[in-house]
Amino acid sequence: MSQITHHALTAASGHRVGIAHMPFAECVSLSIYLPVGSRHETPNINEGIAHFIEHMVFKGTGRRDARAISLDAESAGGQLNAFTSEDHTAYEARGPAELLPLLAEILTDLVWNPTFPQEEIDREREVIIEEILMYYESPSDHISDLASRAMWGNHPLGHPITGSEEILAAIGRNELVAFANTFYQSPQAVIAVAGPLAPAAVLAILDPLLPAPNSSPILRPSPFDLARFAPNTLVESRDTEQTQLSLGFHTPGRASEERYALRLLSLILGEPMSSRLFQELREKRGLCYQISTDVSLFEDTGAFDVGLGTDPDSRDECLELIQTEITRMTNDGPTEQEVAAAKRYASGQSRLAFESTASHMAWVGESILFHDRLIPVPEARARLEAVTATEVQHSCSTYLTPARRALAEISP
Repeated sequence: MSQITHHALTAASGHRVGIAHMPFAECVSLSIYLPVGSRHETPNINEGIAHFIEHMVFKGTGRRDARAISLDAESAGGQLNAFTSEDHTAYEARGPAELLPLLAEILTDLVWNPTFPQEEIDREREVIIEEILMYYESPSDHISDLASRAMWGNHPLGHPITGSEEILAAIGRNELVAFANTFYQSPQAVIAVAGPLAPAAVLAILDPLLPAPNSSPILRPSPFDLARFAPNTLVESRDTEQTQLSLGFHTPGRASEERYALRLLSLILGEPMSSRLFQELREKRGLCYQISTDVSLFEDTGAFDVGLGTDPDSRDECLELIQTEITRMTNDGPTEQEVAAAKRYASGQSRLAFESTASHMAWVGESILFHDRLIPVPEARARLEAVTATEVQHSCSTYLTPARRALAEISP
């Protein structure tokens, strides 16, 4: 990291730009982060429209048709990708460093110049329906949608990012254009670049390509009201040999300082193979192939998740063992050795990730998008290192409680 520098700058258009200058990198990663996701949608009217638009911008611009968008990047040695989450959409390009001018031109073209051809809308709607069915047919994938519904109910966070077949059928070109015009021109958009080019050279490439954002007020999604949440269980029956379980607990959002303690709690309870739940349920008792924990954080709320697949006959035992470990952590807290090991693991994973331009790109882009500032990597590592065993115990006793719990289950 000593020769890598991070910069938060402003383009001539007014867009915020995050740059990771990596002098010895051979490749470059570029992303456009837009502050819009599935939680910005209107319930039961245009669910899935953010994801629909993410597909559609690849289907033609004023300069390229769908084939040319992919061919122009891939024939030169680059690649394009995109994803939609609950609270943001990202368009990414990667390739050899000398391709940055081309990749930037392609990415800005498809994000800010889509034409939404009607024939492509009709075709891509069917593609997305196949995507929905693909995830639904896989219980280990579908459980995440069921878990979101159990956690967030009828709030937009509880709806599947892909939408539903019925609602997608009602979304036409006018709705796509209106939604894109509202959110894609946002002044909150962030462009992130990681590679060997100096910041001045990056801005020289970006400035002629970035349109001026609109001056409309920032549109905030409806907040989630935890006071209205009641512990919830959703069970879906399937013709399947395995039971999928997802336990979720409501937590604070990404602005909370407790996110660092929650991260260590997840590492101690269930992320790596040495974690308590992995050792107890898989290694000691052979009840599952995989069990994991994770922390998902949004602007105003978050979730601590525990997920596994097991034999239906082992369902109750697994839930009891998970609760036993949560109770142990609540009553006794982690050992100092567990906290120290979790910190070393987190540091090691961070250092491994930062070997790539993609990770540096995501760090500078998401820091600016979510926190409105460039968080220095040493600052984040120091804050994690400062977490105490008492803070980890407090996070467990405060948030991993029955009153905050939702359970999603897919069983035979």
